[in-house]
Amino acid sequence: MRIDIITCQPDLITSPLNESIVKRARDRDIVEIEVHNLHDFSTDKRRKVDDYAYGGGAGMVLMIEPIANCINSLKKDRTYDEIIYLSPDGQIFDQGIANELSLKDNLILLAGHYKGVDERVRQNFITREISIGNYVLTGGELGAAVITDAVVRLLPGAINDESSALSDSFQDGLIAPPVFTRPEKFQGMVVPSILLSGNEKKIEEWRFEQSVERTKLRRPDLIKKEQNK
Repeated sequence: MRIDIITCQPDLITSPLNESIVKRARDRDIVEIEVHNLHDFSTDKRRKVDDYAYGGGAGMVLMIEPIANCINSLKKDRTYDEIIYLSPDGQIFDQGIANELSLKDNLILLAGHYKGVDERVRQNFITREISIGNYVLTGGELGAAVITDAVVRLLPGAINDESSALSDSFQDGLIAPPVFTRPEKFQGMVVPSILLSGNEKKIEEWRFEQSVERTKLRRPDLIKKEQNK
């Protein structure tokens, strides 16, 4: 898989891509991730990428020309399955979308900034818009990092125990059950005896029951979502 991230603030995103599972996946050539500085695609002598909005109003808008230059340059080398714009009014990102994107070969993530991008970018270049939540960030860079992390960890070989990703929260529409590790007893607090029984069937039943109860208590919206399918 290859992921190209377009941003006017590359330093905001480079660190998360060079740590932990994402770094390991890159080192193993499981995923290729390239961050592109939008300023490099500006034709302005000052490398300007934003301007005031037509019609007035506060805030700056990312210009269409450098974005178009960058996307067109990337498309010369490969075909992209999705060109995704990180937008507050996009589809809310969830595990299902992460699973879907993990099956793609080539993705572009465009990080918005300031008051957003020229609408012509969205109309003519973007194939999908995604939001990571109902709140506003300084830019789309952190959102792009979130999507990249969620997708990359699903790629075969990114996690040493591949079954681990399949048992994560939200994979089956439920929150993950509680987990415990050593020591068995600590200051009067003990691990549930079922987890020490060695009975795999009973343990799986207990974990499923715990997932259902925890989801009902903490995320009842997920239960309603499943019921409405």
